[in-house]
Amino acid sequence: MTTQTETVRWEDLLPREFEQRLERLPLVYLPMGLCEPHGHVAAFGLDTHKAAYMCEESARRFGGIVAPTQTYHIHETGYHRPWLREVVGDVNPRMGSLPPDVVLRLLVFQLRAFVNAGFRAVVVVTGHNGNQRDLRLVAEEFRRARPVPIVAVSDPELVAGRFEGDHAGRYEISQLMYLRPELVRLDRLDDRRGSTLGRFAQGEDAHLATESEGRAIVESSLAALKSIVEDCHPLPGIEDVPFMPFAEAEQVWRRVAARTDEWCTLREE
Repeated sequence: MTTQTETVRWEDLLPREFEQRLERLPLVYLPMGLCEPHGHVAAFGLDTHKAAYMCEESARRFGGIVAPTQTYHIHETGYHRPWLREVVGDVNPRMGSLPPDVVLRLLVFQLRAFVNAGFRAVVVVTGHNGNQRDLRLVAEEFRRARPVPIVAVSDPELVAGRFEGDHAGRYEISQLMYLRPELVRLDRLDDRRGSTLGRFAQGEDAHLATESEGRAIVESSLAALKSIVEDCHPLPGIEDVPFMPFAEAEQVWRRVAARTDEWCTLREE
C-alpha cells in the first residue's frame, strides 16, 4: 500500500497536475548522484539518495517539479583517479561512473529539455561533490543561449560554514542515517580490517555519525535551497524563452567542449 504524499516528480505527474505546478512555479530541480563505494557501512547510492530527497522535499516546501534523477556521474578521471586508488586500491569499486564529456553533454540536452518543457529556472543538486564547477560551466554556456537562472550546487556547498562535508564519514553517513536508516550498518565499521575490499573509501570518523546530526545537515541544506529558489525570481516569462532545437543545443555543447582546458574533471591536481 502506498502512502499519500504530494507528487512532485515529473515522471509521476499527470498533465493537469504538471501544468498546475508549472503555473505556480516554473522551476525544475535536477538531482544528480552516483553509485560508488561508501565504505562497508553504507549503501552505494548514498550520493543519489541525499540529492533526490533534498530536491523532492524542496519542491514540496517551496514549489517546483523534480526532474528524473541523474544517477550516473563523473569519476575515474582527473583528480578522481589518484584519490580512488588511495581509498579503494585495486579492488572492483562497483561504480556507475561516466566520462566527463558524456555527463556534460547530457546536461546540455537536459537543460534544453527543461526550457522546452516550460521551466524558467533550474536548480541542479549533486550529491557527488567535486564536479560542480564543470556543471556550472555548462550552465554558463547554456545561459548565453537562453537567459534563465541555472544554479548548480553540491550538497556540502549548501551547508558550508555550518558543517564540513566528507566522503563516507561523519557528515555523509549521518545524512543517510537520517534519510534511509535501513541503508546504514554501523556494526560493520570494522569490516575494513578483515575484508579483501580494504577501506573501500570509508571515512575515518564514520563511527561518529548520528541520525540527529543528519537531520540538522538536511534541514540546513533545505534552508539554503529555499534561498536559492527565492533568488531565482523574477523568472522569465513563457514567451521570453523560445523553443531550442537540437541543432542549437549542439552549438552550446561545442562551446562547452572548446573549454576542456577549464574542466576540473580532467585535471589531476
